Amino acid sequence: MINTDPDHRHTYDENGYMTCCSLEDKINSRAEEEHDHTHDHHFQEGLAWKEYVPAAVSFILLVGGIVLDEFIQPGFFKNYIRLTWYIAAYLPVAIPVIRDAVKAILKGDVFTEFFLMTLATTGAFAILQYPEAVTVMLFYAIGELVQSAAVKGVKRSIKSLLDIRPDKATLLRNGVPVSVRPERVIVGEIIRVKSGEKVPLDGMLLSEKSSFNTAALTGESKPDTIYKEQAVLAGMINLGQVIEIRVIRKFEESTISRILDMVQHAAARKAKTELFIRKFARIYTPVVVLCATLLVVIPSFIQADYLFADWLYRALIFLVVSCPCALIIAIPLGYFGGIGAASRNGILFKGSNYLDLIAKTDTVVIDKTGTLTKGVFKVRLIKSETLPEENFIALVAALESHSTHPVAKAIVAHSGEKQQEITVDGVEEISGHGITGKWNGEVVLAGNTKLLKKFGIAYPTNIDDLADTLVVVAVAGKYSGYITIADELKPDAKQAIQALHAMSVKTVILSGDSQAVVADVAAELGVDQAIGNLLPEEKVTHFERLKKERAATLAFVGDGINDAPVLALSDVGIAMGGLGSDAAVETADVIIQTDHPSKIATAIQIGKATKKIVWQNIALAFGVKVFILMLGAFGVATMWEAVFADVGVALLAILNAVRIQRFVWK
Repeated sequence: MINTDPDHRHTYDENGYMTCCSLEDKINSRAEEEHDHTHDHHFQEGLAWKEYVPAAVSFILLVGGIVLDEFIQPGFFKNYIRLTWYIAAYLPVAIPVIRDAVKAILKGDVFTEFFLMTLATTGAFAILQYPEAVTVMLFYAIGELVQSAAVKGVKRSIKSLLDIRPDKATLLRNGVPVSVRPERVIVGEIIRVKSGEKVPLDGMLLSEKSSFNTAALTGESKPDTIYKEQAVLAGMINLGQVIEIRVIRKFEESTISRILDMVQHAAARKAKTELFIRKFARIYTPVVVLCATLLVVIPSFIQADYLFADWLYRALIFLVVSCPCALIIAIPLGYFGGIGAASRNGILFKGSNYLDLIAKTDTVVIDKTGTLTKGVFKVRLIKSETLPEENFIALVAALESHSTHPVAKAIVAHSGEKQQEITVDGVEEISGHGITGKWNGEVVLAGNTKLLKKFGIAYPTNIDDLADTLVVVAVAGKYSGYITIADELKPDAKQAIQALHAMSVKTVILSGDSQAVVADVAAELGVDQAIGNLLPEEKVTHFERLKKERAATLAFVGDGINDAPVLALSDVGIAMGGLGSDAAVETADVIIQTDHPSKIATAIQIGKATKKIVWQNIALAFGVKVFILMLGAFGVATMWEAVFADVGVALLAILNAVRIQRFVWK
C-alpha cells in the first residue's frame, strides 16, 4: 500500500529493503505526534481530510470516463481527449506511488510493490486499457486509506496511555504551589494533586488516604484506595480530596513512562513469522517480475497466432495479483493488534515475538508469594520456648527491622514499637535462609529451618509439618521458638489455574517456602506440581530440569528480585508489574500490571488469537493470489479480478487483523 502521510516517510532495513508500508514508523511517529503541542495537534486534524482528496478526484474522473465510454459515447471522447481524461484520473493517486518507486530504486531496491504497481498500470495504458489502469491505482490508494484507519484503531490503546501522561505538576516550594513540567521535579520534593487530576510522578502518599482510578495502568475500572506511606503511581487519577505526595522517582523513570516506552518499542522485537514474510517478499517479488516477463516471451516461440497485447495483458494481471502488500501490511498489523489488545487488559508485551512464544506455552511455572498470594503477611502464631512471648516477638522484630522481606515487615508490624526497646547489632541477611545478629553479645538467628541447619542447631522436627510460613528462632546456639506467618491467596488465583488447565497448560509452583506450605497452596488451587524449600539458585536448577524434561515452551511467572534469574532463563518471562520488583519487571518479557494471576491465561489467549489471525491472513493472501494467478496465466482472469486479488485481499486481511481489538477477554 502507498503511504499517504504528508511527508511520505518509509523505513528501510539493513539490506536496503523498503518496508513497504512503514507500519512501525507510522505507529511510532503517531506516538511522537501525541507529545506535540495542542495547536499542532489541531493543525494535523485539520489536514486529515486532505488525504482523501486525491482518491476522491480520481474516483469522480474515473466514473465520469466510464459513463462517457459506455453510456453517453460522445464523438469528441476518443483518441487524445480520452487518453488525457484518464491520465488526469490516474495521476492524483499514481504520483505518490511513482515517487516512492523512484526513491526505492535510487536506494538500490528495484522490486518493490511501488515498482510493480507503476509497471502494471503504465503497461495497461500502453495496451489502451485506460479504465483498468486507473482502477488498479485508485483501489490501491483506497486500500491505503483503509489501512491507515486500521492502524489508528490498533494504536488507540497507546494513544489512551499518552493522553493520560500528565503535562504539569503542582510542586510545593516553601509551602507555595507552583505549576511546573513533571520533568523538572526532583526526587524528594512534594507535589499536590487535586481531585480529578492525574498523578504526574511516582511517589509516596503523605495524606491519610485517597481513592484512585488506575485504569490507565492496569486496565481495571474499579477504583483503588491507597493509604498513607503507600506508593502512588504516575498516570493514576485522584478521585478523592486534595492530596500531597513525596516524589520517589524521576519522570523518565516513572511507571507510566516505562509502560509507554515498552509499548512503543514493542515493534523492535518482531515475531519469526513477520521476519520470514519480509525475507520472503525480497525473493518473491523479483521472481514474480521474471515470471511475468517469461509469460510474455515464451508463448511467442510456441504459439502460431501469438498476439503480444494479449500476453502483455496477462503479464500485467500477473504483476498486479502478485503484489505482496496483503502479507506485508496485515501480518505486522495483526501483531500490533495483539499488543494493543493486551495493553488494554493491563498486559504489556515487550515484542511481537513474545505473542508467538506465549501462544506455544504448554507449562507455566509460578512463584507463590506475591504471584498466587497477596504477599501481605500477618503473624498467626507465636511459640516461644525460652523467653516471654512479649520479649520474644520484640527481639525477633528488632532483628527483622533490618530486612525488607514481606515476612520481616509482618513481624515488625505485629510488634509495633516494642522492638525499639531492644538493640541488635552485626545484622547480616543470608539470602534464602534468613537473618542473623547479636543481642547482648549473643548470636540470634531468625529464618527458615535451613538457617538453623546451616549453623548446626537442633530443633523439633514436627514443626516441619506446619502448613503456614515459618520463622524459626535460635538464641545463643539453641532453639528458642518459632512464629507462623499467614499469606492470603489472591481472589482469582484458583480461577487462574482453572483457566490454564482449560487450555491444557500444566502448572508448577517453585517456591522458597516450606514444602508443607507450598503443597497446601497447590492442593487448594489444583496445581499439577509443587516444589518448596528452594533457594534462588535451586529455583534455577529445577527450572532447567523442567526445560530438559519438557521439550515445549515454558513460561515463568514471578515478582521478586530472586525471580529475575529464572525469568531470564524462561522461554517467556512474566512479571507481576504492580507489586513486582524493578529487577523482575526489567527482566521479564511480559508484564501484568494488575498483579492478577488470571491475566496469565488472558495473555496466552491473546497470543493464540493473534497467531490464528496472522495465519488466516497468510492462507487468505496466498490462496486467492495463486488461484487468480493461474486464471490470469490462462487468460480467464481480467484486471478486475487482479484488483480484488491484490487490494481486495489486502482489505479483507486488514479487517481480519483488527478483529482482535474487538474481542472480549475473560
